[in-house]
Amino acid sequence: MRLNDLKPNEGSKHRRKRVGNGESSGLGKTCGRGHKGQKSRSGGGVRLGFEGGQMPIYRRLPKKGFSNVRFKTNYAVINVGTLNDRFEDGATIDEIALRDAGLVQGKRWDGIKILGTGELAKKFTVIADQVSESAKAKIEKAGGSCAEPSPELLDGGGESSSAPDEASSPEAAPVETELADEAPTASEDADSAPDEEASEPEV
Repeated sequence: MRLNDLKPNEGSKHRRKRVGNGESSGLGKTCGRGHKGQKSRSGGGVRLGFEGGQMPIYRRLPKKGFSNVRFKTNYAVINVGTLNDRFEDGATIDEIALRDAGLVQGKRWDGIKILGTGELAKKFTVIADQVSESAKAKIEKAGGSCAEPSPELLDGGGESSSAPDEASSPEAAPVETELADEAPTASEDADSAPDEEASEPEV
């Protein structure tokens, strides 16, 4: 096989239709465009959906209802037969395992859904967002189990609970004791007040 031996498949390429070469061909004279008019001109024609000025069909039809297509939940669908072919017996199957196996690709999915098409003869622990009734029955019949993925911990959550109690820490006690020693008591303030007044010179 050489480069000069390569050629397209038979029937995939056609010779261009030659027009304007005699009326007997059916495409002579006006070349199939007809006489005059906007559509006969070079570069002429109307835009898609234009109906000559009358109300177009996309405006005549009523618009009502609501489509949830922009907000629907998109699941990556996997069948139990595929799991049986791609994973070993006793495997734990979650989204990470499915992506490593190449069964789930891209970032457009909101979750994983397992369907019951195919035969299952291996024991799996399946962690998925949705599992159909037939798939669940086959997984449990083979000795496996199904579970939902655990929710991710929020960033910064639980800081107050994980922080140590300052009052119970051993380092906090000496600080409180030193502050208590330095702070004057109410009786000392009362004793020092008359002395301050007496030391002031009389006007």
